[in-house]
Amino acid sequence: MSSENEDPERPAEAGPPEQLALIRESVRKAEVPRAKPRTWRGAALAEELPVARVLVDKGVLHLDRYFDYAVPAELDADAQPGVRVRVRFGAGRHRVRDGRREGGGLIDGFLVERLAESDYSGPLAALAQVVSPERVLSEELLGLARAVADRYAGSLADVLQLAVPPRSARAEQRASAEPLPPPAAPEAGSWARYERGGAFLEALASGGAPRAVWNALPGPEWSDELARAVAATLASGRGALVVVPDGRAVARVDAALTSLLGEGRHAVLTADAGPEKRYREWLAVRRGAVRAVVGTRAAMFAPVQDLGLVAIWDDGDDSHSEQHAPQPHAREVLLLRAAQDKCAFLLGSWSCTVEAAQLVESGWARPLVAGREQVRAAAPLVRTVGDTDLARDEAARAARLPTLAWQVVREGLRHGPVLVQVPRRGYVPRMACANCRAPARCRHCAGPLEAQESGAAGLRCGWCAREENAWHCPECGGFRLRAQVVGARRTAEELGRAFPAVPVRTSGREQVLDTVPGAPALVVSTPGAEPVAEGGYAAALLLDGWAMLGRPDLRAGEDALRRWIAAAALVRPQGAGGTVVALAEPTLRPVQALVRWDPVGHAVRELGERAELGFPPVSRMAAVSGPAEAVTEFLRTAELPREAEVLGPVPLPVTGAGQPRRVGAPPPGEHWQRALVRVPPGSGAALAAALKAAQAARMAKGTAEAGVRVRIDPPDIG
Repeated sequence: MSSENEDPERPAEAGPPEQLALIRESVRKAEVPRAKPRTWRGAALAEELPVARVLVDKGVLHLDRYFDYAVPAELDADAQPGVRVRVRFGAGRHRVRDGRREGGGLIDGFLVERLAESDYSGPLAALAQVVSPERVLSEELLGLARAVADRYAGSLADVLQLAVPPRSARAEQRASAEPLPPPAAPEAGSWARYERGGAFLEALASGGAPRAVWNALPGPEWSDELARAVAATLASGRGALVVVPDGRAVARVDAALTSLLGEGRHAVLTADAGPEKRYREWLAVRRGAVRAVVGTRAAMFAPVQDLGLVAIWDDGDDSHSEQHAPQPHAREVLLLRAAQDKCAFLLGSWSCTVEAAQLVESGWARPLVAGREQVRAAAPLVRTVGDTDLARDEAARAARLPTLAWQVVREGLRHGPVLVQVPRRGYVPRMACANCRAPARCRHCAGPLEAQESGAAGLRCGWCAREENAWHCPECGGFRLRAQVVGARRTAEELGRAFPAVPVRTSGREQVLDTVPGAPALVVSTPGAEPVAEGGYAAALLLDGWAMLGRPDLRAGEDALRRWIAAAALVRPQGAGGTVVALAEPTLRPVQALVRWDPVGHAVRELGERAELGFPPVSRMAAVSGPAEAVTEFLRTAELPREAEVLGPVPLPVTGAGQPRRVGAPPPGEHWQRALVRVPPGSGAALAAALKAAQAARMAKGTAEAGVRVRIDPPDIG
């Protein structure tokens, strides 16, 4: 990929210098020219730097700028850059800009900087209160938040709500511990299993900034390996940040860090912690008392001082995508931090996402993998069962388990627990070829084809709404279609009846188990909720593979492979008798990648095909959704980049009363449409800026109530 076609927002496509330039440019945009200072009602003001530039806590785009206030003399000492303040804002506050003098309610904000002069020629309102002298907003954090807001077409105030936790006065009053001296550099340990594992740790310990995409070997050693990477960074006198998907993963890395380094070396930041505890841990990091952080996506903005390493585990997990505006992804935030702080970057997973493959393909990161002999020694044996086998075994078809699966379960229960992964219910079916099962795609934009409602003939694209009446499969030439399989059967009940003497344990949304004993048992789990078994599982069944492969999602194959590998990685190695049975069509690409244990090869091939079709992450996409008239008007008035391509709009499924509302879905009972805007590499920043400006203009005119929602890089584009 040539440099002139690279996207300056993504390290995968540009590199740290251009990424840092974007951050600096984002901060520069907030600056305004300055004029002579003014006094406030003749009151005594601070003698030096009497103007405070404040970011008010109003997450609306047309107010995404700074406002100037006068600094009273009595607040001079505490009103320092980075502190929380309260100011008058609203009808009365606007006198700072339009000359009004009365009214205005109090609102929270951050003092960004102190100035000698203001750009406003009228009287400035005064700061009402310094909430706390604690300087919680650093210049580095402000620059990062501005870059994230610009990338996702959001407001700076919304990003800071994610970055800075709510204040706890009790936590601020407690003094943080003194920082400990750097530890000794750790031994390579299990990193020696990887071809460049030892060299990676040595580079961290010597103060280097290596960037790596790490394809971890199956087994529980990943948490210890992350802990050793953190310890090597601390040994160089720098800080480290690790982001993992959920609290169970946090607990494993926390235990590994404590075992390796002892107490007091790191902080744990999760959204599940109480407000006081979370803020106390966050303050310890901000004050420099601890230099290492592990946490969920709530920790991606953690203010680690002298940051030397940012690491993320399992970046394909849905938990890494923030649900609150502007919905940033933890991986992208850490990529921005790696560019801003010029620090090391580590993306690790048992599997491999297309974004991870792109980082390697572009040369921005290096692969950190084990040799094939090491992979074969650590991975379980993977066997498949196709529809042909099910057709020959009527009894197995009725129970959803073929003979091979029964044999593997019985044999596995003789030696330990057996894991059964059951997909979640509720995926919307799309159409696929009845012969080779390849998803049916639109010839114009490669979007997913679906049957029309009310018995209408033909198919319709879920992206651009074009109808397709003469479809044929480009893979095998077939003309027959079938609906992809949806949901899972009552597997736990069936297994309980089939093995009455064996305990059956379940792990899912209602109750997620962390660990299970090594005794024989059946453990039925939904994807992502698999508990760790002592000594590893003897066997695993991956049921109803079509339920995941048939999802209306561009990432269906990638995500299915990731979930399968995450479950199979908990099974004992093949040399210890570990066996995995996958119930899915054996010829499908994700299934073959699972059998070969080759997620990297699968991701590289997916990346190549997406490049040909103009799919993310090679291109950038934005989703614009809302009522039909509002979406049409928004797209008409938005000054989109010249190379932008608008797909749609198409109707979105109506959310029924009582149904859970997914991110981007319309409110219950409302009929919305969605349009996708696609731009080539290098135009992502222009697209985000255009959509942000259009949304801000609508809000300023008071027309934002129409309900248009803008999402940059939505993970569920279909």
